[in-house]
Amino acid sequence: MDILAEVLDRIRLGGTLLFHFELGHPWNLALPARPYALFHYLSRGSATLALESGRELHMTEGDFVVVTRGEPHVIYSDRRTEPLPIVDIDRLAGRLGLIRHGGSEQPLATMICGNFTVARPSRGSVLELLPPLLLLKPTEDGGWLEAILQRMVSEAAHAHPGQGVALSRLTEVLFVEVLRSWIKSLGPGEGGWLGAMADPHIGPALQLIHERPDRSWTLGELGQSVGLGRSAFSARFTKLVGEPMYRYLIARRMSEAAFLLETSDEGIARIAARVGYETAAAFSKLFYRHHGLSPGRYRAARRSDGGRRQGGVLETEVAD
Repeated sequence: MDILAEVLDRIRLGGTLLFHFELGHPWNLALPARPYALFHYLSRGSATLALESGRELHMTEGDFVVVTRGEPHVIYSDRRTEPLPIVDIDRLAGRLGLIRHGGSEQPLATMICGNFTVARPSRGSVLELLPPLLLLKPTEDGGWLEAILQRMVSEAAHAHPGQGVALSRLTEVLFVEVLRSWIKSLGPGEGGWLGAMADPHIGPALQLIHERPDRSWTLGELGQSVGLGRSAFSARFTKLVGEPMYRYLIARRMSEAAFLLETSDEGIARIAARVGYETAAAFSKLFYRHHGLSPGRYRAARRSDGGRRQGGVLETEVAD
């Protein structure tokens, strides 16, 4: 099982390209809060990105930044310039085009902006593990980034049949590649279970948990399966994943149960058994504690959405 592929497939990742800018100095763009992640690729020039929370990031040519929580932010060459809210920019729906903004001075900057969305957000998913501001610097093998983004620009520039689907698929590929690059940059103990997948002991243990979340795994059993004693395995798992094995197992079960409730017509008792609980009552209690809704109400709420919700990267469950 490819754990990452399974998780990404279930959350229904999507997105699109929003703007293609050509910017003459001085310039300043303001982006309001969004219920999804925003990405910015600076293909030429330099800029500063500042979150409303106060964090600033200097961007140089080739930098790719993801504002994973959709926080309000500005991007500028000169902060003294009056910011232009990009929601005020009028352009034809479905047509990207090149937007020129700013003064007439050098240096000239070009930037591509878009978003990542999830139609099926879940607690503890891969998206929650990303930092609020994710920066990828250009690398020797970074040609894939430019190639994908330029293909998205050409796709969005003119109306084509199936354009929305094509842009969504390209955005999904873009996100996977960004995620792979970020995972490569992680040190030991960083990135939660994403970073721990590369560990020769904890990676296989995660694989076993994802393949059989219904099994009553013990620390000793899992440790033995991956060549570690109980205590050593417990300490290593907690250090690398960021939480104890039993807590991770419960979260995995609750995620699997939520998926089954949303995508199948199986009864609550049957789903409880499929994720490792002998009684529906015990399962329902844990499910409510984890998701804030009973299994039945969770299913009804998600079904009533009709699949329309396009939540942000960190959209949380609605409390009961």
